[in-house]
Amino acid sequence: MPLGSSFWTDEIATVFVARYGANHPSVTDVAPQAWKSLYYYLPRVTGAWFGGSEIGIRMPSILAMAGLLLLVGRLASRLIRPEASWFAVFACLSLKGLDYHAADAHPYALGMCVAAACLLFLVRWLDSNRWVDASAFLVCGALIWRIHLLFWPFYFVLIIYALVRIARGQTKVGWGKAAAVFGVLGVTLLPVLMDALALFGEAPAHVVVAMPSVRDLVGSFKLNLVVLCGAGAWILYRLRRWRPEPRPSPAPAALVLILAWWLCQPLLLFAFSWVTGSSVFVTRYLSLALPGAALTATLAAACFIPAAKWKWITAALALAALIQAGDWTQVWPLHHNSDWRAAAAAVNRLEAGGSAPVICPSPFIEAKPPVWRPDYPLPGFLYAPLSVYPIRGKTYLFPFEGSPEAERYAATLSRDTLASSPRFVLYGWEPQVHFWRDWFAARPELTGWRQRSLGPFADVDVVLFEPGAASTVR
Repeated sequence: MPLGSSFWTDEIATVFVARYGANHPSVTDVAPQAWKSLYYYLPRVTGAWFGGSEIGIRMPSILAMAGLLLLVGRLASRLIRPEASWFAVFACLSLKGLDYHAADAHPYALGMCVAAACLLFLVRWLDSNRWVDASAFLVCGALIWRIHLLFWPFYFVLIIYALVRIARGQTKVGWGKAAAVFGVLGVTLLPVLMDALALFGEAPAHVVVAMPSVRDLVGSFKLNLVVLCGAGAWILYRLRRWRPEPRPSPAPAALVLILAWWLCQPLLLFAFSWVTGSSVFVTRYLSLALPGAALTATLAAACFIPAAKWKWITAALALAALIQAGDWTQVWPLHHNSDWRAAAAAVNRLEAGGSAPVICPSPFIEAKPPVWRPDYPLPGFLYAPLSVYPIRGKTYLFPFEGSPEAERYAATLSRDTLASSPRFVLYGWEPQVHFWRDWFAARPELTGWRQRSLGPFADVDVVLFEPGAASTVR
């Protein structure tokens, strides 16, 4: 239902990169390595097919998430129990974060799908010792880091599982062959390592979250799903007095694989944040661990559910997932708490002639001097919303946050341009718009001007300034 809603700020960046390429000068000025992802070729293609619509741009994520569910079901059947596959699928769908990425124009759904495929081919290779499975594993493994630079912790999952299988003698693959395959994988990843190291030097400039706490770390494990599935199955087991039945326990290596998939991404990004002093503990960067959490929940339930009971318990989980993950307050909910499309439409309705000045702060943290300047060329990455949702009016470009340079520019603009205009508009991310609304309201040359909000449009706002009696700002 949210597929056709407005892009949010980071999705707008995706559309800009897909349209203009990662080598566009405005992209290379801020973080060129961060946008060198194979993912951006996909929305470029589907955007061309569907005319750049929100649904078309988001289509790769929907398809990748469908593939992920298929792969998770196969892995659950192979690693836990054949009857557990659909339970694992609906455990995935009960995670709002996973559902969110299914409709998000970002690399995370694709990354989860390719990572799951990589694990499935690794399991098959270690089971069969066939080169076709090893080759498929290599291809998928080479893609993961090329989809997102912060997916590097996932390689520890692959290494840990392979080490456990070989050390326990649970595979025909020997140490030499495993070393050769993983060595080839390492060589294919060397160019990506160079990009990651180049970005590492610029990491402090792109930090958007505070350092994570232990509470943040524990919250990332999605323990509520694991506990609810395990405890719920145990309660049913006791209440229904199901008879214990002989069933094979998951192999120790399978337990290691599931737990590593669940824990490695958050644990390693948490440690990396504290060791380097640059926090990368961002919810979306932890997305690769979500299928691991769903499999862990399935594993917890499998300790108590008899083979004959999986179907109806899975159906109950599916219903519960739909009820708790769905947005039942509106028919067409926003994908994200952001409506740039409606805000741009409000500016365009107001400015049929396109004569009023429109002040646009950049929504991106990289918009700081010296990269930002008042004559920043358009189309440009720092003002991607103006390319994706064009507006009428003469635009004046402001940085992400206030600074002495920005306030000097604003003072000159207020005195020489705004005071003599019949009206002007502030348009952008709500906190920025409100900061500059209060700043301009205090200017002596604008004394007596009234302001009114045309929104808010979720976390975006449009504020109109007009001469006249001062009024209370909403």
